[in-house]
Amino acid sequence: MASMQQPMPAKDSNGLVSEEVRRAMEQQRTQKERQKQALGLQKENILSQRTSNPARRSALESALAHIEAQIAKFD
Repeated sequence: MASMQQPMPAKDSNGLVSEEVRRAMEQQRTQKERQKQALGLQKENILSQRTSNPARRSALESALAHIEAQIAKFD
């Protein structure tokens, strides 16, 4: 899957990224990492569940596919 390209950060006349822009980029990166970790925990939770109920198993498989699709967007 193709990754989404980020717009180029604003640079000053020396070609350096401002502290404010750098901080905003770091916050965005941290937020995405937290979201990815949360999805990973949800995936682990689903994978740890055992059931013999076909309807429940189907629901878990559907939820797992949805979470894996969301994780793939980060890659």
